Amino acid sequence: MNLRCSFCQTPYTLSRVAMLDALQEIDSKKLTHYDAHCPRCRRATPIPRQKLEMFMPNWKDELRKFEAEMKAHPQQEAPLPKPEPVSAPQTEPKPAQTPAKEKPAKEVPAKDRPSTKKPAAQKKATTAKTTKKSK
Repeated sequence: MNLRCSFCQTPYTLSRVAMLDALQEIDSKKLTHYDAHCPRCRRATPIPRQKLEMFMPNWKDELRKFEAEMKAHPQQEAPLPKPEPVSAPQTEPKPAQTPAKEKPAKEVPAKDRPSTKKPAAQKKATTAKTTKKSK
């Protein structure tokens, strides 16, 4: 069943298995619609019960066939992924302590520091136009 998300307009499909699950849920909970979630934005798009039944009119027979097929050809569950090893946070080695005889470097006063400012750009010389007043 082809659908289009009513929010982001992304087209997506519901497989046969998803439609059977939806119809089972609707039937068991006596719902009027099924909420299909968009794979892109994860918002729910309501699908009316009548539309689902129109695409799969004999869904109860289809469900029995599907269950028989699964019993005949059981599928193994995928193995769970192994958890990633948690590494201990690496700590930085502490710097060696300075002996008591050595004193830390003194700070240089701001007026003695070299300036970090860039020199100001020179202004372009503009020629002043003088106008003669006519008498």
